[in-house]
Amino acid sequence: MAPDTPHPLGSTLLRRIVRDDSGGVRGGCLLAVGALAALLLLGIGAPMMMGPPSPLVQLMAQSCEEGGGQDQDQPAPSVLANGEIPSDYLEMYTEAGEEAGVPWNVLAAIGQRETRHGTWDAEGVTSGANPWGAAGPMQFGIGGAAGNTWGGEPEQPASEREGVNGFGIDGDGDGMVSVYDPGDAIPAAADYLVAHGAPENIREALFAYNHANWYVNEVLEIAAAYADGDFDVVERERQTAECVVNVAEASLEAPNELVQTVIDFAMAQRGLPYVYGATGPDAYDCSSLMMRAYEQVGVTIPRISQDQWNFGPSIPIGQEQPGDLVFFDISRAGEPPGPGHVGMVIGDNLMIEARGRAYGILTGPYQGEGRAQVLGFTRPLAHEQVREQLGLDG
Repeated sequence: MAPDTPHPLGSTLLRRIVRDDSGGVRGGCLLAVGALAALLLLGIGAPMMMGPPSPLVQLMAQSCEEGGGQDQDQPAPSVLANGEIPSDYLEMYTEAGEEAGVPWNVLAAIGQRETRHGTWDAEGVTSGANPWGAAGPMQFGIGGAAGNTWGGEPEQPASEREGVNGFGIDGDGDGMVSVYDPGDAIPAAADYLVAHGAPENIREALFAYNHANWYVNEVLEIAAAYADGDFDVVERERQTAECVVNVAEASLEAPNELVQTVIDFAMAQRGLPYVYGATGPDAYDCSSLMMRAYEQVGVTIPRISQDQWNFGPSIPIGQEQPGDLVFFDISRAGEPPGPGHVGMVIGDNLMIEARGRAYGILTGPYQGEGRAQVLGFTRPLAHEQVREQLGLDG
């Protein structure tokens, strides 16, 4: 997702893509389309039919569902971790990590970077707040510039938390929700990371925790030092995300040639990097990949994911099909309201997406453990502007 930027095809909405004998594509004008044919082409007024998924697509989906080479084990603590982290904190990091499915050493690295595991003698660690309004061993916002990500009061009986928005929880079951209690703050930090992309996208989750790339890099360096052996947080999560990326090209059953062309373009970008604000051809962010893919058939959709969501039209969950856009309930500071991430359905609960800096462009499931909640689906080719240009509404 990125700020709105111009792109070269202007307001042109539709042109025909013809494959040549070499497998490439060349453009040609769509001179005339009968009303019924166009309705069927765009899936308007008649259901889009597609054959059963190919065995390869089924295999791709199965490899993700069954773990596809993933290893979710938590790392053992290194000598440094055992010597530097207080034993009670190490136990809490480990328990919270296992419960949330987040590497415990990432939680510990946050605790070290923020407050040296609650041992810093500074305002906002055991009482009050720092100058930016952050408090506790994990430095949750309780007001001020840091916002109130904890929610409610810094210290509050659990019985009074009903209806309070925020990540504060009674993690240790003592009846109090306290930002200064590591038994509450550490599992709350794990929940925060999961809500912002972990375990699949640790970098994005850490960036949400503190909006600075240097911070993300420092936390990951500390996390690596806390893990015994060669456990690599980012590579481990990359393997989780890329469970299907290296499988050979699938023979996907698209509803029509236009959709197949859109998917073909998006799939051809796999392996390229994610760069926020990039619009191709060497890198993309999540929404620019969708925009450029639809440009291959002359369709202009908005630049950013929030506007793409509003562009619609909406498709009921469960009725999505290849070529539809899938949107996730993710939001970030400084961005407009609406879904902050988008991918493209390719079938069998699989999508192609520009996931984030740690992963680049890849395929994977859009529903399942570790994914943000799906907000909904849209079908750009059914938009009224497309219908109007094809003379379908007159």
